[in-house]
Amino acid sequence: MARRINQKCVACAQLSVAKARQLHGESGDGCWVEKRCHRRRSHYRNRQGLNEKRRVEYRQQVEVAKPDDGVERVSLEVAESTLPYANLYIWREKRKDAPVHAISATVIQDGQKVLEVEPIHCAGYRKRQLERYMEQKVMPYLKERFGITHFSNEIRLEPIECPLKDCPLKESFEFGGATDD
Repeated sequence: MARRINQKCVACAQLSVAKARQLHGESGDGCWVEKRCHRRRSHYRNRQGLNEKRRVEYRQQVEVAKPDDGVERVSLEVAESTLPYANLYIWREKRKDAPVHAISATVIQDGQKVLEVEPIHCAGYRKRQLERYMEQKVMPYLKERFGITHFSNEIRLEPIECPLKDCPLKESFEFGGATDD
């Protein structure tokens, strides 16, 4: 298992050598070790780039090491235009009995969004009311305009991600959330 990152050393690595010696040397907290700190500071400054380079090299090794399984691989062209499909977006908490906060839909054709049904808040709506809204308003419109009879995907989003401007959850999160005192 990898050694934990020393947050003190990460902060120190961003300082100049003179400033680091002053803060952490004999006149400071005493953690500066001449033999070790130069190398450690360099490691922490270049850590992200080195790790990314290591990952790329590993991926290349894995690709080279894959045995040829004797299977012929063919790439075929995709049809020029694709049929449109609809996604249903449901803003609700993860638990199964959570109420639906908001609901929306989009239609995608040829990889681009061509229609977006504006999201609505569902506060106070019962399950049957939501089903009726989808069956009587949304689906007939999608069927008439695009020939869509069902949603391809149901995408669950957290209520705090609600896109509506007048969402009461956003206000309670912004003003009632944690403060930095």
